Amino acid sequence: MTDAPIPGPDREGSPVPLEPAAEPKASDVLSAALGEAARRAGLDPAKGHSTGHVVWHAMGGWRGILESVLPGLVFIVVYTLTIDPQTGQGSLWLSLGLSLGIAVVFTIVRLAMRQPITAALGGLIAAAVAAAFAVFTGQASNNFIPGFVTNALYGSAFLISALIGWSLIGLAAGYLMGEGLAWRKDRRKRRVYFWLAIAWAGLFAARLLVQLPLYFADNVTALGTLKLVMGLPLFAPLIAVTWLAVRALYPRPDAPPAE
Repeated sequence: MTDAPIPGPDREGSPVPLEPAAEPKASDVLSAALGEAARRAGLDPAKGHSTGHVVWHAMGGWRGILESVLPGLVFIVVYTLTIDPQTGQGSLWLSLGLSLGIAVVFTIVRLAMRQPITAALGGLIAAAVAAAFAVFTGQASNNFIPGFVTNALYGSAFLISALIGWSLIGLAAGYLMGEGLAWRKDRRKRRVYFWLAIAWAGLFAARLLVQLPLYFADNVTALGTLKLVMGLPLFAPLIAVTWLAVRALYPRPDAPPAE
């Protein structure tokens, strides 16, 4: 057996340069980032968790649900209850103050219990930014502008990724399942990932189509209510469908071979 040559001086006495390590492609970096984000959210198809467990974990359990729903719910309830019949406007400062206060409490509780504060802190920042829009303009409906922007960005990202053949769902799943970008050579996987990305794009688009007319009509109560209804109640089923579809593409090793 001969040993592999070791880089060293050539015959002229000059050192042979080592080949530089290949830099990761942008697609690999994006795939890893999406995969790690999905893993932190509990969406790892390689795990043997049940669908219910995965969906519940993705929503953050009871605490995650309260942190994402309660600030918005308090805002819309307080604003509606304080509407002045003469002006048709509710108490903007009181609504925003209570909403932000609840988000701050959630964050403090997580800090006190030394638990991850990502969800609570994200909700606090989102609530603060939304409140800033409403305060600076004096219009309660502008509290929803950041949500519109987020839905537009996410929806566009999913739609574009599907149309160009680089589904964001496929990039994340490929990383988690250890196959990298090999899924793009599999016609069945490409098709499934395409439609999953389209489904997610459709969710974000539906939110905009339903909520924007209410925003322009300055119907804060209806807008806030539909935002809550089109939040977790639509997010959870789509998470479940995505999980089941991806897991079906990768049979477990102990599963009997398909005939």
